[in-house]
Amino acid sequence: MSDYENNPGAEDDLSLPRATVYKLIAEMLPDDITCAKDTRDLLLDCCNEFIHLVASESNEICEKEAKKTIAAEHVLTALQELGFEKYVTEVQEAYDEHRKQQTKDRGRKSTKLNQLGMSEEELLRSQELLFAQARMRYQNQSTQPQSNGSMSASSSNGA
Repeated sequence: MSDYENNPGAEDDLSLPRATVYKLIAEMLPDDITCAKDTRDLLLDCCNEFIHLVASESNEICEKEAKKTIAAEHVLTALQELGFEKYVTEVQEAYDEHRKQQTKDRGRKSTKLNQLGMSEEELLRSQELLFAQARMRYQNQSTQPQSNGSMSASSSNGA
């Protein structure tokens, strides 16, 4: 029995997105085969249990190494120790591809600054100027008396 079967409310916290898993199942099956809802739910539970198992083993490996954060290497080692050696190469390739994509994304962010045509010092000066202008607007608003739309007693009496 899984840990989250004891606490039905916890299932949402520990589960993969149901619609996404259902979509993956539908994509993997041939067009002429359908899958019953109970079967899809069972597959979802199996996926959740697998992830929990790998995460628990990875955490134990991480703790043995006196680390606080589970790294990709811990997950790969956990897969090997749990008997899923044949998946390690594919998981490593997916991880490497993910790292390449992250590097590309970081490169795109830095080129946006380069495309502005301003040096870092010019950008900092521009930012400081914008902060100063915002500060002045804020101070001007806070020092001006607030108009609430009503007249004071002395002005309404004509005195």
